[in-house]
Amino acid sequence: MAHRILIADGNEEFRRSLATILHEAGYSVAETATGTQALAQVKSCDLLITELATPDMDGLQVLTEIRRTDPDLPIIATLGTFSGRLLRSASIFRVPTLEKPFKRAVLIKTVESALSKKAWPAGL
Repeated sequence: MAHRILIADGNEEFRRSLATILHEAGYSVAETATGTQALAQVKSCDLLITELATPDMDGLQVLTEIRRTDPDLPIIATLGTFSGRLLRSASIFRVPTLEKPFKRAVLIKTVESALSKKAWPAGL
């Protein structure tokens, strides 16, 4: 069964583009525009890709809540434009970050890496 990836991004065009790329790579993809919706759907996914500036709540709030409820869920954070504060804050959560725009190959490699770590035994 394909890994299920949830994409949370307020930019519909970007979100759909990511979904198409990931679907073509063989992943099952769900989409949401807000952090609140992402928190409601995250339990049914294997990986979350979230914009750090979601429309309804700070992406760092989303990361905080997810780490509280599911510390092992792989997450990839995206940034619309470089933001030093958000990037430094995201590093606390030890999640990979991708600055938009990024290449298809970089996205796929980052997703593969994040998903492979989920299967590692605790402590590695």
